[in-house]
Amino acid sequence: EADQPQRGPAHLPLCPAAGAQQSATVANPVPGANPDLLPHFLVEPGDVYIVKNKPVLLVCKAMPATQIFFKCNGEWVRQVDHVIERSTDRSSGLPAMEVRINVSRQQVEKVFGLEEYWCQCVAWSSSGTTKSQKAYIRIAYLRKNFEQEPLAKEVSLEQGIILPCRPPEGIPPAEVEWLRNEDLVDPSLDPNVYITREHSLVVRQARLADTANYTCVAKNIVARRRSSSAAVIVYVNGGWSTWTEWSVCSASCGRGWQKRSRSCTNPAPLNGGAFCEGQNVQKTACATLCPVDGSWSSWSKWSACGLDCTHWRSRECSDPAPRNGGEECQGADLDTRNCTSDLCVHTASGPEDVALYVGLIAVAVCLVLLLLVLILVYCRKKEGLDSDVADSSILTSGFQPVSIKPSKVDNPHLLTIQPDLSTTTTTYQGSLCPRQDGPSPKFQLTNGHLLSPLGGGRHTLHHSSPTSEAEDFVSRLSTQNYFRSLPRGTSNMAYGTFNFLGGRLMIPNTGISLLIPPDAIPRGKIYEIYLTLHKPEDVRLPLAGCQTLLSPIVSCGPPGVLLTRPVILAMDHCGEPSPESWSLRLKKQSCEGSWEDVLHLGEEAPSHLYYCQLEAGACYVFTEQLGRFALVGEALSVAAAKRLKLLLFAPLACTSLEYNIRVYCLHDTHDALKEVVQLEKQLGGQLIQEPRILHFKDSYHNLRLSIHDVPSSLWKSKLLVSYQEIPFYHIWNGTQQYLHCTFTLERVSPSTSDLACKVWVWQVEGDGQSFNINFNITKDTRFAELLALESEGGVPALVGPSAFKIPFLIRQKIISSLDPPCSRGADWRTLAQKLHLDSHLSFFASKPSPTAMILNLWEARHFPNGNLSQLAAAVAGLGQPDAGLFTVSEAEC
Repeated sequence: EADQPQRGPAHLPLCPAAGAQQSATVANPVPGANPDLLPHFLVEPGDVYIVKNKPVLLVCKAMPATQIFFKCNGEWVRQVDHVIERSTDRSSGLPAMEVRINVSRQQVEKVFGLEEYWCQCVAWSSSGTTKSQKAYIRIAYLRKNFEQEPLAKEVSLEQGIILPCRPPEGIPPAEVEWLRNEDLVDPSLDPNVYITREHSLVVRQARLADTANYTCVAKNIVARRRSSSAAVIVYVNGGWSTWTEWSVCSASCGRGWQKRSRSCTNPAPLNGGAFCEGQNVQKTACATLCPVDGSWSSWSKWSACGLDCTHWRSRECSDPAPRNGGEECQGADLDTRNCTSDLCVHTASGPEDVALYVGLIAVAVCLVLLLLVLILVYCRKKEGLDSDVADSSILTSGFQPVSIKPSKVDNPHLLTIQPDLSTTTTTYQGSLCPRQDGPSPKFQLTNGHLLSPLGGGRHTLHHSSPTSEAEDFVSRLSTQNYFRSLPRGTSNMAYGTFNFLGGRLMIPNTGISLLIPPDAIPRGKIYEIYLTLHKPEDVRLPLAGCQTLLSPIVSCGPPGVLLTRPVILAMDHCGEPSPESWSLRLKKQSCEGSWEDVLHLGEEAPSHLYYCQLEAGACYVFTEQLGRFALVGEALSVAAAKRLKLLLFAPLACTSLEYNIRVYCLHDTHDALKEVVQLEKQLGGQLIQEPRILHFKDSYHNLRLSIHDVPSSLWKSKLLVSYQEIPFYHIWNGTQQYLHCTFTLERVSPSTSDLACKVWVWQVEGDGQSFNINFNITKDTRFAELLALESEGGVPALVGPSAFKIPFLIRQKIISSLDPPCSRGADWRTLAQKLHLDSHLSFFASKPSPTAMILNLWEARHFPNGNLSQLAAAVAGLGQPDAGLFTVSEAEC
């Protein structure tokens, strides 16, 4: 039995080939043997994880079995490493064996990264061999840094809350749970909360009770990690209560004030919520009628003395009469007195008195009759007048008199001002943002100082004061809804006024330009066109799956203008284009704000509105519709890579013992470089090493940075870990600027000025770069010129012939000569081949002038440093009879 372990491997021919090994149990009977006596496993090894440095135990038990040995990654385990226990089954009497081995972390690490470490046991009996399932042994770990941590939020009441969390990388994958103020969040107990498959915590409707500190916890069998706590504040905006009733007028008599109030308590603002807007008190004028007490008028004259020897006088309470609750006059309104001093004598009436009385009565009756007649006549006349008035109102019913007064010359507010017909406008025929529910509005630009007509053979552009004019231009564009997201600065914007002669816009030091070929703008039209570079954080570009932003986000406009020829938008990109690794798409933002795929590179249709010439570091987009564009790539394999430019900056002047080295990892595009250079100028930094290029692959591995060989006698590194990391997703999505890590060194003495060390930057299991730093921090500036050499300079706008390398007349001759097809092949197709543009023949052929498209692309690619002589030589080599006309010198241009 002591020799059995050595004979075990000798039985290897009985086992199936390595390619036939499977995880399940495999039996190999000896020919002619009883298959019932083949070993069968009572216990098989299972998958296990090595935690820290603790070895794992694998157990295997089979019956009937005479020998059992473990085999790990194709090699037999030594006999001395086996712990064997033999026994006999009581019911069947068959021999049984149980074998145990220990697997250490060092054994697994020897093959880590090459293949997975596995073990299986092989049992022998007299009838044959049986293999157990494979058991995979993996080293368990859990990294410290979360790939994405939750961020603090302030949300209004009943608003949804999403707290993202991507746990650290680990084996086995970490389980995620959430803590609210250190209490476990259990979605089964709170239907308002749930956790997504991506481990994000979602609160459907925020409540005041949801104001708390939230922590994402990731754990597996190795460790338990906590993210930074994110403070979530649920605020309540204040709301007004209803108005109270108006108060009593402040004055009991005459003019006064009354007020009403409301309070910001419906609801009251909480947790920093906005206070109610508007006034909490309203006042209004009021007037109360004052009471007027009555006062007597003067007395009337005394009446004649009556038969009763009295006379009287009267007065009225009318000076003034009482009103508005005033008091009535006090006293009597009638005063009676004796008119004979109490000596009243009554005598008998004689006949003459009777006659007198009868005469008086007769006169009174006559007067009454006369009065009645006059009243009747007056009433008749009044009735006739009323009938006339009624008839007149019937005839004129429905008409109202209108008083028309002549306008005064010196009154500018009357509606008689004539419109000013002296101002002319230019109207774009297309709409800026077409609506679905109405006709498209027209966009009008007045012929102001930016729209001076380009006539008389003179073509100029006003740019004497770019700052003021750019601010005026941006402010005018900002009044349109589509332009409210334009940058308010002028460093990332160019603009100009163009007509049919065309021109060019460039944003200095960004590699971004817009070529407007001749006749792209209809004759008789003058357009004011702009070109803008956006920061990724200012524009919400949705990226799905493995998509990444490869170019800057660029706007040219205004959208909707009528173009008769495609313009060419040039911009850098940082992709390493290859058909098998990338799927590249050109995205354009609509006026409604959504992004659409307008072009799939490699699948262009010749008659498409968009076309793209993709080169190693730049792309040239043909488009007949202006708008906002971006180049997006989707990785098809892990070989897809982006070019990152690595830059090392340090302070230009060091006044303290600490010295910071900043390592930037940015897209290899001019615009990204420009942003970092401007930032470092503000920080007082200088370039301390020549920039390097790193190819960053879509392998989901992070970027690591470390510093080495720092002389300990002169410097001390404050880095507490062996390396720093930038998460893969922060780099790959392409929307985060200024990604960098800082290495802080401390001088032992203020007199130390020489620094020598190494900085390594590499992607895990990918490309890497090493910087050897050796310079004097106080006076060494030799690398500063490297960035100055990349400055483009020049004016941002060129109008007319000055914007093109090829003279206009010679351009027209080339087009008229090469556009017609030639049987000898001396036409535009041969020119495209000579310029290595023959892959775009179908696109060129779809245009009215293929030669013009080729020359336009040449202009876009080679301005301002293009070699015109080489183009002239290519044209002259086509064999045209008058090819000598196209050969021009630089001086003649």
